This record gives sequence, structure tokens and C-alpha cells, in this order.
Amino acid sequence: MAKKLKKKEIHEEIYNITTLAAGAFSLQEVLDKLAKAAVEISGAKACSMRLLSSETMDLEMRSTYGLSEAYKNKGAVTKDDPVIKEAFRGNAVVINDMQTDKRVQYPIASQKEGLVSQLTVSMEFRQRPVGVLRLYASRKHFFGENDISIARLVASQCAVAITNARLYGTAIKMNQMQGQMDLAGIIQRRMMPKILPAIEGLDIAASYRPCFSVGGDFYDFTLIDDKTLVFLMADVIGKGIPAAMIMSMFRGGFKALIECGRGCRRYSIFNFADVLNNFACKHCTKGEFITTFIGVFEFKKGLLHYTNCGHEPGLLLRNNDIIELDKGGPVLGLDIKSRFESGTIDLKKNDIYMFYTDGLVDAVNFDGHFWGKGNLYQTAKRCTHKMDAETITKTVLNYRRRFTGLSQQQDDTSLVTFKVNKLNTENSQPEYTI
Repeated sequence: MAKKLKKKEIHEEIYNITTLAAGAFSLQEVLDKLAKAAVEISGAKACSMRLLSSETMDLEMRSTYGLSEAYKNKGAVTKDDPVIKEAFRGNAVVINDMQTDKRVQYPIASQKEGLVSQLTVSMEFRQRPVGVLRLYASRKHFFGENDISIARLVASQCAVAITNARLYGTAIKMNQMQGQMDLAGIIQRRMMPKILPAIEGLDIAASYRPCFSVGGDFYDFTLIDDKTLVFLMADVIGKGIPAAMIMSMFRGGFKALIECGRGCRRYSIFNFADVLNNFACKHCTKGEFITTFIGVFEFKKGLLHYTNCGHEPGLLLRNNDIIELDKGGPVLGLDIKSRFESGTIDLKKNDIYMFYTDGLVDAVNFDGHFWGKGNLYQTAKRCTHKMDAETITKTVLNYRRRFTGLSQQQDDTSLVTFKVNKLNTENSQPEYTI
């Protein structure tokens, strides 16, 4: 039996507990320190702490002081135990003789351990029980009113310390997860082309702004030769790491198809979407879809071939008119039987082509209003043939920023702009394949 402390010493120990409760310790460190402190303050023989499981709602032994391994592992204690029920109702439960009291669940184990008296109080945080604190003595009628007051005080500090420790543990896990998210974000951003392709007569600018560390937007350019450029923009329906993983897989499939087209097999723009859709249907799980815009700039013939797979329509700005490039079909990964149309545009000098993901138009301000396609189209008409692609891209994004202010966005934004500066075409029929 531990020697009871003097009043001044008790106050000092209580102060130490309050300091511990505010400290940045792991949960197990807090529990072990508090169990020892509870015994030293009360002068009891031993202490145990059980925490309420969020899953089973039973009480799990988490820390002890002065108890043997055999006693700690004697058996389960549930919330239906009469002593626990009484403690959770806010009462301090004193058992003066653990060998004869019918409420004691394991009297034989208590006798072997040399435990005679028991005091149980609830540990509560914001009026909700998080567990119980139990003190044990080796003689009958050990616990009086002063002991109950001390036990309640210790238990209240335990509850605060346990809650703080759990929050601290959660913060560590979140920091670790954030580190993984940041790393995934770095990997994803590396997939975005840093150097834009150089093709005579075509000016290109691109911008990618993720709303989280990682997301599901993607765009890419592939030069087949000095006069032919394949462009792809895609957006996974979803956010975070899952969307980034799907997009990484899809990018790999796209690159593989391009390389395959260069080698043993060639795909025309008319069936390239079919091949990508088959790929998406095989690799995406239920509820995972990819919107995609595929464009092929064929400068030898002055043509743009495209297909739109459930994506936001590309925009052609020509002579202050806006033409939507919307021919295509449904999102990729929806149905392996889906079929896709394609469109062909005659390229003209000073044409401006804008391709974007839905995060651009779905941006909201603090009043919850969407920027929308109306504002995009009005802004696009402010862009003139005297602007280069980079200026056009910045103009659109700056006008959107004026609308949204510092409001946090919930979707990634990608915007790619092409401007046709000159054309040197050959008079032949389009027979483009990739």
C-alpha cells in the first residue's frame, strides 16, 4: 500500500497532472504517467484505467500501475457491468470487500492479487464518459470521502489528458498523411508537361491549379512530327489520391497507345476514343469515370480533328464568335459499348482554341455563386488576336480570380490555350492516323 501524501504534496501532484494533461505526449505515455500519479496521490495499492472502445463500446484495459500481468488479463469488462453503469451515471462506486460483494466480476483473481477494496469513478470529457479510473487497496473500508474527491479530480484531469493525447495522435497521423499527399502531389505535377511543344505556327500556353495536394486533372501533348500534335485533356470524376491514381494509370495507357500507334499499330482519330474507353472500362471500378477531350492539330492539312468524351466543350474563338467543340460521346469508363463521333475544323490564322476542366467554370465566390460559362464566354470575347496564348490564359484566370476572391475552391482547374499564328498547308485529303 502506498503511503498517502500530505496536503501540500497532493496539490503539487495535482498541478503536475494538469501540466501533463496539456502536454504533447502520446496517449500511452499519458495513461502510464497518470496511473502512477493516481496511486501516489491516493496512497492506494494499485490503479487501472479502462477506455471506452468506439467500436465495441466495451472497456479496454489501457494502463495499470501496481497490478500483475495475470490480473490485467483476467477477462473483459463491458459497459453492462453494474459498477460501470453506476459510474457512468456520475456516481463514485466504493466496494469495501471485493471477495464478498456480488458486483465484483472476478473475485478469485482479486483475492490472488491481494486486492480488497475498490473505488471506481468515471472519466468524462464534456459530460461524455471516455472510460473509468479504478483504485485498489489491500484492506477493507480504505476509501473515504477525501479519496473520492481526489479520485474525481484525478479522473477529470485524466479525461482532458486522454482527449488531448488522442487529438495529438490524430494530428501526427494527419501530418504524416499530409506528407504523403504532398509527395503524391509532387509526383502528379511532374506528370504535367513542364516544357510545351514547339510547332511552327502554333502558340501554346497551359495552366494547372490544384485545389488540394493531388487531384484528377491531366493534360498532355505529343508531337508525332514537326507538323502534327496530339493533345489530350482529361478529368477524373473524384478528388484526392484515388483520382490521382486513376489519372496516373490513364496517362500511362494514353502514352502506351501513342507509342503503339508509332510502331506496329496505328489508330485514327475516329477510333482512338474507342480504344481509350475500352482501357478505362477494364481498369476503372464502379463509379469511376474519366472525361476526356482529344485533339489532333494536323498542320500539313490545316485541320484540327477532335472528339469530346463527356468533357467540357473546347472553345474556338474566331472573328469575335465562339464555337463549341462538342462532338463526341459519353465519359470514358461508363460502357464498353459506347461510341464516339469526331469533328474536324479548318484551321485559320488568328484562331484561338481554349480547353479547360470543369473547375474553371465551377469556381464559386463567397456568396456561393458560380463563375459559370457565361462569364467565361464574356471574358473570352475580351481576348483579341493581338494577344499571345500566355496572355489569353492569364486574362481568363485573372477575371475568374476577381470573381471568386480568396474563396476556397473545391475542384482543380486546368486551362490550355492554342493560337494559330500562321498556316502552311498542303492540298491533300486528311488521312491522319496515330
